[in-house]
Amino acid sequence: MRISFGRVGARLTALLPDRSDLAEIRRDPRRDLLAGLTVAIVALPLALGFGVSSGLGAEAGLATAVVAGALAAVFGGSNLQVSGPTGAMTVVLVPIVAEYGPGGVLTVGLMAGVMLVALAVLRAGKYMRYVPAPVVEGFTLGIACVIALQQIPNALGVPKSEGDRVLVVAWNALEEFAKSPNWTAVAFALSVAAVMLIGARWRPTIPFSILAVIAATVVTQVAGLDAAKPIGDLPSGLPAPSLSFLDPGALGSLLAPAVAVAALAALESLLSASVADGMTVGQKHDPDRELFGQGLANIAAPLFGGVPATGAIARTAVNVRTGARSRLASLIHAVVLAVIVFAAAPLVSKIPLAALAGVLLATAIRMIEVGSLKAMAKATRADALILVLTAVATLALDLVYAVIIGLVAAGALALHAVAKQARLEEVPLDRGDHSAEEHALLAEHIVAYRIDGPLFFAAAHRFLLELAEVADVRVIILRMSRVTTIDATGALVLKDVMEKLNRRGIVVMTSGIRPGQRQVLDSVGALELLRLKGREYATTPEAIQGARTYLEGTGVMRSLPAQTSRPVSEEAEQTAG
Repeated sequence: MRISFGRVGARLTALLPDRSDLAEIRRDPRRDLLAGLTVAIVALPLALGFGVSSGLGAEAGLATAVVAGALAAVFGGSNLQVSGPTGAMTVVLVPIVAEYGPGGVLTVGLMAGVMLVALAVLRAGKYMRYVPAPVVEGFTLGIACVIALQQIPNALGVPKSEGDRVLVVAWNALEEFAKSPNWTAVAFALSVAAVMLIGARWRPTIPFSILAVIAATVVTQVAGLDAAKPIGDLPSGLPAPSLSFLDPGALGSLLAPAVAVAALAALESLLSASVADGMTVGQKHDPDRELFGQGLANIAAPLFGGVPATGAIARTAVNVRTGARSRLASLIHAVVLAVIVFAAAPLVSKIPLAALAGVLLATAIRMIEVGSLKAMAKATRADALILVLTAVATLALDLVYAVIIGLVAAGALALHAVAKQARLEEVPLDRGDHSAEEHALLAEHIVAYRIDGPLFFAAAHRFLLELAEVADVRVIILRMSRVTTIDATGALVLKDVMEKLNRRGIVVMTSGIRPGQRQVLDSVGALELLRLKGREYATTPEAIQGARTYLEGTGVMRSLPAQTSRPVSEEAEQTAG
């Protein structure tokens, strides 16, 4: 046990900040300060909006942006990552709030944080890179649709109906709006969204989201528009940290939602960090440290009433584009938001909900990369199918199921593609030193097949069972030097085929079995079946000579003189195929 704890301690120490992080912070603090201020301005309406959408209120979104943003900035594995509440996480939290209430969400966040720290200690970060691109694109498309549908009630200025199915909630909102239209809310939502989308094309460096929200708030106050419902009262500061929400008896029922939140936090954070790496030169995140930082952030955020957090792609991209050099920028972003919470809460509370809905509608639209979707659709039918399947599952089910379905579909299609590479083809016998007459007689009674590619469960049955139908020959030689891999299923099918042919009086011989493939063949008894009668050979010429010897024993070639095959190395045999 001492060794285990010692290893865990060593891994935890390796995940902590070091001197190199401090050196990065000192490089260009002025640029980091400017970037942090810009990101804070962009993040404010998003934090408020995602807090409201989650069901815990705007104050929960602000607390998450401040607490989780600061801790992830210090302990995370990326110098440029900005963390906080996100749309993807909001999608997961809505049904949890509906079933377990706000306390359940805080408990789930705490549990997810512990899981993320455990994943970091287990060095699981590297495995997230194996998620296929079509799954990520479909996942992102589905999230964008869900975020947009979630904003329909606030954008229409109608009460949100009970339930966690966004399609149902959006439909109910449309019905309510038809009964009592609120065109003021619609105008605010569409105006804010339009300003953000058009402004981003015109001047990408200007934070049009905060400008549009400020303008909507001013118009609401000056014109006295009661139809534009505001956020409502916000506390002037963060609450004192507390574990009063924690109910030990509910931990078992909350385990599955916590796993879902942890999986999403890991996936989205590492994806966002990878995007940041791709936008810069010389930056490379540490996936395990990133999981560790996100874990600490999610452990701390619930103590202050915050929702689970992840790395935020949109805010991270803004951070990079405005010249951030180190994690100081994302830390400043959190500090600026904290100042706003303490100093400007009364002003923030007057922001119309419809304006925040417009911000999130524009965010959902900007999440959809049309170029990437077209590229995936044109790549292969399999990629297009995976993308559509993942997007539909995200919309109809939930994010975790969507990722699982996407991964299963991608794995199945990949196996199918690999299995198609495996083939069995008849090849002419090498003549060697045999005379023309003898070679013709050998070819009459011996047939050689070459197996190319993987011999595994998805491919073995497709072609090996065809061998059992071979007729009018005495000997079959299987040339296996080009077999790339064999699993237990492939070995069992091969053994079954050999036994069926032997029962019909057809001898099976093999050549060129690779050393790395002998263990699996031996484990199912296939090698033993060959060894008992001396039918395994290193090279094809030796197998042909063995077949000739067998035919001499049966009287087929008794009239011809004995031959000696040329010695051929196994390496040469594998090269020749």
